[in-house]
Amino acid sequence: MPLRVQILVYDGVEEQDFIGPRDVFGHAVHAGAQVETTLVRPSAPGEVTCFFGTKVTVPNAWEPTDTDLLIVPGGGDQLIKDPDVHRNLVRAQQAGVVVAGVCTGVLVLSAAGLTKDRPCTTHHLAKAELAAQGGKVVDARVVDDGNLVTAGGVTSGIDLALWMITRECGSSIALGVESLMEYEQRGVVRRSS
Repeated sequence: MPLRVQILVYDGVEEQDFIGPRDVFGHAVHAGAQVETTLVRPSAPGEVTCFFGTKVTVPNAWEPTDTDLLIVPGGGDQLIKDPDVHRNLVRAQQAGVVVAGVCTGVLVLSAAGLTKDRPCTTHHLAKAELAAQGGKVVDARVVDDGNLVTAGGVTSGIDLALWMITRECGSSIALGVESLMEYEQRGVVRRSS
């Protein structure tokens, strides 16, 4: 059975936060993994305007429990103030979905209450805010706490995706992706268990 990955995109999303992981999962297929990656919007299919003005057509609406891994990239604060998104994040995690945040996308997870009293990380400029909201901030590029995986700044989404490929598909697939991308995982991955 393939690893089903959804990446939640929205107006104001930072381009690299979602494109980096999308590339990793796409290359994982070429390296022999069974991965299905889908871009989703919180409400309905349609176009989003990213942080730097890139327009992306998103073909699917988000169904929170219809995936194995959900990635929430950072960008604008639109989702931080959206109680429907927060409820759906909680519902997804309760249904067994691994919820992952990249950069300030972790603050969306925090707003939903998913990081409270749990090891996590985010962009270095947002770490104090994450800690003030109850997250146990760890100095690492990627923090894996089982059903919650978080990553630091913008390019760390690539490392988060490579780590998830390592964790779910094996290190040989991850090494194949690194070779295809001519990229080596950076920084530390901290695991809770």
